[in-house]
Amino acid sequence: MNPNAGEWKPSAAAASWTPGGGFTAPPKKAAPAPPTAPPTAPAPPTAPPTAPPPASESSTSNTDSNSNSNNNDIDESDPLWQIVIKLTNGDKEKAAKMIADPDSLMQYPEVEAFLLSQENEEMDVDGDDGGNGNGDGDGDDWEKAVDAPLPTPSAVGATATTTAGDADDDAQMEDAAKQMEAVKITPAAIDDDDDDDDDDEPMADDDEEEGDPREHFNLVFIGHVDAGKSTLSGNILYLTDNVDKRTIERYEREAKERNRESWFLAFIMDTNEEERAKGKTVEVGRAQFNTDAKRYTILDAPGHKNYVPNMIMGASQADVAVLVISARKGEFETGFDRGGQTREHAMLAKTLGVSYLVVVINKMDDPTVNWKKERFDECVGKLRPFLKGCGFRPKKDVKFIPISGLTGANVKDEVSTTECPWWSKSVAKGENNTSVATLIDLLDSLEIQGRDAKGALRMPILDRYKDSGTIAMGKIESGTIRVGMKITLMPTRVQYKVDKLWSDEQEIKSARPGENILVKLKDCTTDDVLKGFVMCTDPPCRAVDKIIVEIGLMDMPDNCKIFTAGFQAMFHSHTCEEEATITKLFETTKVVKGKGPIVNKKPAFANVGMKIICMLQLERTVPVETYDHMPFLGRFTLRTEGKTIAIGKIMKLPPKKE
Repeated sequence: MNPNAGEWKPSAAAASWTPGGGFTAPPKKAAPAPPTAPPTAPAPPTAPPTAPPPASESSTSNTDSNSNSNNNDIDESDPLWQIVIKLTNGDKEKAAKMIADPDSLMQYPEVEAFLLSQENEEMDVDGDDGGNGNGDGDGDDWEKAVDAPLPTPSAVGATATTTAGDADDDAQMEDAAKQMEAVKITPAAIDDDDDDDDDDEPMADDDEEEGDPREHFNLVFIGHVDAGKSTLSGNILYLTDNVDKRTIERYEREAKERNRESWFLAFIMDTNEEERAKGKTVEVGRAQFNTDAKRYTILDAPGHKNYVPNMIMGASQADVAVLVISARKGEFETGFDRGGQTREHAMLAKTLGVSYLVVVINKMDDPTVNWKKERFDECVGKLRPFLKGCGFRPKKDVKFIPISGLTGANVKDEVSTTECPWWSKSVAKGENNTSVATLIDLLDSLEIQGRDAKGALRMPILDRYKDSGTIAMGKIESGTIRVGMKITLMPTRVQYKVDKLWSDEQEIKSARPGENILVKLKDCTTDDVLKGFVMCTDPPCRAVDKIIVEIGLMDMPDNCKIFTAGFQAMFHSHTCEEEATITKLFETTKVVKGKGPIVNKKPAFANVGMKIICMLQLERTVPVETYDHMPFLGRFTLRTEGKTIAIGKIMKLPPKKE
């Protein structure tokens, strides 16, 4: 990420174009009249790549004879001239004639896309943020956004009023934080209608262009180490006929040689030697399976606390989290007690934006459990209040189901009534927030709202590699991507053309929100795109190194129990990681039993359990948005010394600088 990246300014000539509206040359000094003597007059002055002024009737006949002198007026460094010269394969005379006829140029997609991008750049330079609440505009407008009521839907898109002044950014952000409570920011109040900004590419007419019409879900399997995540993931692939029996038999022999007979299903997901030898997942495993209703990508996250950053990378792509709990005596208590990964994983899943949490009580076939309802109810009873404290709504967002990941009971087929006579009665009553008996049926019944296929494209980059060009990997959070369209990489602001798209190893023409895809970018190197970048269409997301945030302080390192200015931690948001420093505390809120919330407007420090509004200074610029504008780019966590200490959301971004 480039902290010095600035905004590209359109040239004078390019800014004069309007689609279909002809071309107006910028004013320039009149050239001296041609002398009657042999050509000894000075050469005409160099001008931007502009078309000649419209000829009068008396001068129409001289157009061809003056074409050579017009060529001398072309500024070959202008982006528009470079596009046209490519279209003519280097023929300057032909390019000059094309420049002279702007309306005919609009038939070329490259020219049209360039001109539209210039219009959007001009709007950004003017400081018009369209009322989207993302902090664009000058310092005074940004400050007014806190003092005054937020714009109504009818006022969205109005031009911001600019006032004079050189207010300091830090002072503005401090004032904004102090007055944050004066305005209740809601997504509806700042809902930005960007439908008109997404006309750069035509919408697909046929469902075939979008690939498989079935909805796609990303499932991340999380939980404490040895809870059975990899075994469950492998068994799902086996039960859905994605792994043949011969492969399973080979894994069984290999596991038996290691004296780990029950690990054979985990070997489907744990593919490297280190993971198989230790029995611990290190990297996020990936696999696909399909049902008649939906398509799924399994993300098998590591459970060990040393690999939580890898787990965060997996959970950041997930739509649904499957929290695997071991019902075996002692294992549930170890994972759920303080320091266990059950708590941290559940908290991270909510912070990273999963829509549903499916809690599977695994190992119900263990001799210490034997499918007893009492043990299932005990686990559920302890989990409900904790998950509610994490921000989940237990009656809507959370589903509970007992399974055996090893035998497959209640995974695809319902457990027999002889083994578990109480489960079918519980399903019939609608207990545990589910009306279906098996895990796969439960996943098929989930519906995710809020996927905006017509919005601006947002795709955080998870990884990239070189394979006959640069291939970027990520999940589409918003908008639709198509082959041939122009995208902008943030925070570098460089534009590239989409050359090819793949989903599930199949080449496609376009992809919608929720899809995990591979994107081949034209004329791009692996140094130009990095993990944590965001692929955008206009208007692109912001790239900042300073933010005002609201956080919930969950824990602190053992050697530091006070949270104050100067505290440092790692900032994790979508797929990016960056070092962050707390520079200012604006407000703390502590809930006291019997007294309610106690607010301190001038705090010197904060303790665990408080809600804090503060300013974060990031080491480098990162592409983010405010939580109210785009939640998937506005959530983050703070981690240090192997602990997740805080979860939060971005409230304000600094004013956009010209």
